[in-house]
Amino acid sequence: MDQTSIQASEGEAATATKLKYMPGFGNDFETESLPGALPQGQNSPQKCNYGLYAEQLSGSPFTAPRGTNERSWLYRIRPSVRHTGRFSNVSYPLWKTAPCLDQHSLPLGQLRWNPIPAPTEKLTFLQGVRTMTAAGDVNTQVGMSAHAYVFNQDMVDDYFFNADGELLIVPQLGAVRVFTEMGIMDVEPLEICLIPRGMMFKVLRSGEQAVWRGYICENYGAKFTLPDRGPIGANCLANPRDFKTPVAAFEDKEKPCRVHVKWCGKFYVTDIGHSPLDVVAWHGNYAPFKYDLRTFAPVGAIGFDHPDPSIFSVLTAPTEDAGTANVDFVIFPPRWLVAEHTFRPPWYHRNIMSEFMGLIHGQYDAKEEGFVPGGMSLHNMMLPHGPDALAFEKASNAELKPVKLDDTMAFMFETRYPQQLTKYAAELETLQDDYLECWNGLERKFDGTPGIK
Repeated sequence: MDQTSIQASEGEAATATKLKYMPGFGNDFETESLPGALPQGQNSPQKCNYGLYAEQLSGSPFTAPRGTNERSWLYRIRPSVRHTGRFSNVSYPLWKTAPCLDQHSLPLGQLRWNPIPAPTEKLTFLQGVRTMTAAGDVNTQVGMSAHAYVFNQDMVDDYFFNADGELLIVPQLGAVRVFTEMGIMDVEPLEICLIPRGMMFKVLRSGEQAVWRGYICENYGAKFTLPDRGPIGANCLANPRDFKTPVAAFEDKEKPCRVHVKWCGKFYVTDIGHSPLDVVAWHGNYAPFKYDLRTFAPVGAIGFDHPDPSIFSVLTAPTEDAGTANVDFVIFPPRWLVAEHTFRPPWYHRNIMSEFMGLIHGQYDAKEEGFVPGGMSLHNMMLPHGPDALAFEKASNAELKPVKLDDTMAFMFETRYPQQLTKYAAELETLQDDYLECWNGLERKFDGTPGIK
């Protein structure tokens, strides 16, 4: 028996129950929370044990190549056709979807925000999502959205699934318990979790504090996978064994519940008389997972110069163009800096990719001031960016001895498509009006010699 039925206590934060996980990325898993609930040797027996229903959840077309074909077989108390009824419209006005061309007066530019304000009212995770940028077109399953979230209430009898894309959740303040159809994940700051497209879940608070805060990447395109390592070889970066998929757990609850759905940018809700998280056993490779960012094994320059930031990619969602991502998830973790004759922070650059950054913990090495934990920045395609004046002077004059860059964790949602700013982001009170001034001290240093005549 992997795990027994779990019933969340209404109005209470998630407990610190020790959960079990299965290691590996993209594996074909099998798990049951009652002995004998998982059929052996076939997927759909005439009668399932315990009176369960067999159901397939597909994350790819049936005929996708074996290496990209994703599906799981679920054995549940009720089939999912009983987990939806007559839908009605519901509004979450601050959750936007691409194409998103909100009307606002903020002109193009490099942008940075302090953390979004704490809520003054009671909000669940679903109610607390605030879209900052959106790129691409959800109707053609291209692009992504970058969200911030803030909440202070559990989703006790409310459940959600997103038909528009998978959700990569990055907690920044406060741990969360994510209860999905296929198991439960406890996710704390410096960890991430991924919920596949179409999978039902709810989010509960873990711990005692006033507010829970973090970031979400909503990926409309091809699912996140591990990037190729190329000449790095078989090890380092994000290693498959460090990804953890939850074991089966179900919620046996018979009481009024609500299922919320996001479909092509619109939201709907349906009332049912039970919990939809009723999967007693499952097997397959379409499943949620969590990952501890502290297990990322960085590689870098041990001579001079340094590689592109793509060397810090944890996950990538590819496009049909080789090497071009619908969205990359990149981190900047603690690491040693040892390169000689080298300006060690990220260099100044302009990029065909559009970069949305957040700071989970500590200080980012290219920004000495102003980029704070819980904050965000946006450097859209072909807009120049790089170290602020203080960071430039410090790095230009530092003694180039080995230095441990510690107490830091920043991340980036990077996409090939331009990220359109939402009205909420453009008018957010924490937008830093003086961000561009961080480069004011980068004055002319050219002295004319030696030079090219």
